[in-house]
Amino acid sequence: MIHYRKYNLSAKFIFIATLVCAFNLNSNAQTEPMYAQYMFNMSSINPAYAGSREALGVSLYQRNQWLGLEGAPSTTSLSVDGVSREKNIGWNFHMYNDKLGVERATGFNGMISTRLKVSDEGNLSAGIMLGLMDYRIDLMSLGQQLYQKNDPAFYNNFSKVMPTLGFGVYYNTDKYYLGASLPSILLSRSTDLDLIKSGLQKTNKQHIFLNGGFVFEINNEVKLKPSTMVKMVSGAPIEFDLNTNVWLKDMIGLGVSYRTGDGIVGMAEYQVNESFRLGYAFDKTTSPLRYYNNGTHEFMIRYEFMNNRYKIKSTRHF
Repeated sequence: MIHYRKYNLSAKFIFIATLVCAFNLNSNAQTEPMYAQYMFNMSSINPAYAGSREALGVSLYQRNQWLGLEGAPSTTSLSVDGVSREKNIGWNFHMYNDKLGVERATGFNGMISTRLKVSDEGNLSAGIMLGLMDYRIDLMSLGQQLYQKNDPAFYNNFSKVMPTLGFGVYYNTDKYYLGASLPSILLSRSTDLDLIKSGLQKTNKQHIFLNGGFVFEINNEVKLKPSTMVKMVSGAPIEFDLNTNVWLKDMIGLGVSYRTGDGIVGMAEYQVNESFRLGYAFDKTTSPLRYYNNGTHEFMIRYEFMNNRYKIKSTRHF
């Protein structure tokens, strides 16, 4: 999922932002880092997902966005998740480093979810996320790039450690899932930049995510998994992610995703064995920004530890 944050954090970004905003209004007011392959580890958008795979797992994501564009976003994410012995409590520890131009957010989140079995096949979860974010902006560098050396707003860099809070609900069976979440209730990013009076605007808004998916078994060797995500942000049009993945022999997954008003994504997954999964995604922007970058690359590695306590009963596709 493409980052939507403040484009005028560097001189080049100001020029490009003018084009983007002129032709694509949904580039405003969105600040949450996202991933093209979020559907394989939805803790990034919904803390209630923690523990839903009922296995002890480690996930690593690396996203390099808008290659060829100076100051383009880059995100590194590492998470560890698991479930209690009784499988009624899920947990997740998430570390990340998110960069965009002269802005950097480094943080740690802890998530916990309560899981209630509401039917023979279905589990209903509610989760909460608490964390800390070290949020920095190199204002002095920005002032030099914008030729505003005498502007007092750029005399000092901005740095502050802020709390983060999120909440979500999630329902799943072996065949389908539904979720809803508010991952950033406290609006921890640029909302706090009261000291900046020139050039930068506060664009941080609450994001509401709704998502769902279903796995259809075509035959013993082919499965089809359509899914969607709806993102709602104050001051911006509602955004839809429409995804379709095909799994062959529960080993190879190929998919495509369309993000309204922004781009298309191609995805490939490889289940090396019962524990180890590799993933790759390539985003191609369809907005006017496409003329200034060479696309986005995203890599995923996930390993799940198998023993008598942690064991996946069947191949999971979400």
